[in-house]
Amino acid sequence: MQNTFIPLNIRRFQQRAQVETPDTVYWDRLAKPELLKEHNTIDYLDFSPSDPDNFVVTCSVRVQIYNLVTKLVVKNLSRFQKTAYGATFRQDGRLLAAGDEEGHVKLFDTTSRNILRLFKGHTAPVHRTFFTADKLQLASFGDDRSVRLWDVANEKVVQTYEDTHTDYIRAGAMHPQAGHMFVSGGYDGKINLYDTRAEKAVQHTLDHGAPVESMLFLPNGSIFVSAGGSQVRVWDLISGCRLLTMMSQHHKTVTCLRLGSDGKRLLSGGLDRHVKIYDVSTYKTVHTLTYPNAVVSMAVAGKDQAVVAGMVDGLVSIRRMIVDSKPSHLKKIRAERTRGHFKDLTRPTPHQEVDHTIKDRVNWSGLKTYDKQLRAFNHKRALDNAMNTQRMANHPEVLVAVITDLLHRKSLDKALTDRRDATLVRFIDFICKHVSETRFMRPLMMAASTVLEVFERRLVAYSPKLMRALERLSSAMQEEVRLTTELMRLKGAMDMLIGVSMDNGEVAHKPTYVETKTPRMQPSQAAEKYVVFVE
Repeated sequence: MQNTFIPLNIRRFQQRAQVETPDTVYWDRLAKPELLKEHNTIDYLDFSPSDPDNFVVTCSVRVQIYNLVTKLVVKNLSRFQKTAYGATFRQDGRLLAAGDEEGHVKLFDTTSRNILRLFKGHTAPVHRTFFTADKLQLASFGDDRSVRLWDVANEKVVQTYEDTHTDYIRAGAMHPQAGHMFVSGGYDGKINLYDTRAEKAVQHTLDHGAPVESMLFLPNGSIFVSAGGSQVRVWDLISGCRLLTMMSQHHKTVTCLRLGSDGKRLLSGGLDRHVKIYDVSTYKTVHTLTYPNAVVSMAVAGKDQAVVAGMVDGLVSIRRMIVDSKPSHLKKIRAERTRGHFKDLTRPTPHQEVDHTIKDRVNWSGLKTYDKQLRAFNHKRALDNAMNTQRMANHPEVLVAVITDLLHRKSLDKALTDRRDATLVRFIDFICKHVSETRFMRPLMMAASTVLEVFERRLVAYSPKLMRALERLSSAMQEEVRLTTELMRLKGAMDMLIGVSMDNGEVAHKPTYVETKTPRMQPSQAAEKYVVFVE
């Protein structure tokens, strides 16, 4: 008798694969983040040009230089009475400048931790300091709405640009080649271009449209970028500071900008917990990095060795680039061996005589353990195998596929009956964790309903641990009901807007909505049933 058992189809629950591009392959080589914890918001991050393994972290009253490999503090520059801001290295990595809340700018020797210069003149906090391209001068941008240019050698102010902005100046950038040109961005939404050689202080004034948080020049110096609000704007310096393009990939404030891949990629971090990576030739998003909290500062090591992000809660995330040490020819040999291993051995050679050929031979030894248990109708063992801790964490679609098959067999209730509380708690927690995912929602709603039916038949008292798990399930179901209600309200509002626009002749074709009728339980029904049961 022919056996018609078909293994579980896991692919139907797997997420759709993203289109693989060279950029996704490249940036996916960033390792899992290693975290450092500071006591306050990470104001600024910068990598040392001379020693790419060292980066400086500006946080609260401390400026600390960390080693990228050991994650230990190499130098602690704690010469601040009040909050320090924007510590940045000079192009040769030998000097480091930082502003503070008192309006001072301090210049440090990175080899000895000594204060070499103390620049006084600002009457409000100085948030950003940058060295000019010739390394001889230092620009500071303050909350007193002034920009000052300092001579590093004699500790004197060279030029002062006052009242060029009507609000705090929190962003600036120096031209990478011409030491006499730089830009400033203020919270008044204005961008000013300066040329120290000209009699007129400000050469151009541009409108970003939102408070400017960060600015930078591209390596050739002909284009500069500004970030503020939820937009990143690109300006062409050569054609009279014309707006080239505008990118609105963030849905919250963009706080920091950095260059990567030797200036071929632009990175922007924002309060939406994302870092967007753009191709500077097309200004299109090529990759996205996600972080656990709002990103307020960022730094990229040379040759993309690491991406370091500072967050609003004091976390510093370090993601180092993984170097592929396996030669490509070994991969090719391994692939050829794999292809040779799966050759069709049932096909006869030209000199071999056979009576008949067995087609579609099923290799039962290749079945997964849960498939073997399902084939033998051992439903509890199949569920136990799918509820492996590592498999539940890395491949939740396997357990959902087993649950779906047991629902079709009407055996899920039997597989959950006479179980220990720990097993039931793990099963309930899995439902609570994944019920909000669209791909899993329908089978997990049915599984929640089955859990209720199992508990309704039990006449024994439940343990406190199990009751807490049931309360978590109740909360998860109520949250799904609330979300469904909000989405239905939104759909109704959109339908009304579409109807009005159709009456005005603005829409040529009316969108059609197809409703699928199914006897299965809806999310709201399962949640209501559960709430009544718990109460």
